[in-house]
Amino acid sequence: MGFRKRLTSLPRYIKNVRPSKAALLASLALVLLACRPPLHLDTLQLGSKLNGDNTIATHTTRFKPDDRIFAAVLTDATGSSTITVHWNYNGMMVGEESRMVAYKGAGATAFEFKSASAFPVGDYKVDILVDGQSVASRDFRVE
Repeated sequence: MGFRKRLTSLPRYIKNVRPSKAALLASLALVLLACRPPLHLDTLQLGSKLNGDNTIATHTTRFKPDDRIFAAVLTDATGSSTITVHWNYNGMMVGEESRMVAYKGAGATAFEFKSASAFPVGDYKVDILVDGQSVASRDFRVE
């Protein structure tokens, strides 16, 4: 049986099924994102306050137990990648967050280290990964 004959033997409703415009646009967006180069880390900032553009307003590596703790990943060129942050306390990972981001030109991605109560006093470290590859880390302390 030929291909044409098999095609014509399908029920009419199957022959008339067409992908929705939304599905086509979503597929196109994914393809375009995949065509962008990976992001390149320019700077890792750490601090207690953010600016409106997701950069750090108050830079520090010393925090109080009730401070807010932010890490800002600054990238220097157009690209798209998954940025992951690992928060470590006394050598053990205690938090992780990932975001798929795409920037046209330089960009900043901010992450907040959160705790249900005050942070315990001690040594901490933040590790940054871009597409699964470690690209930066910074030690900090809660006193």
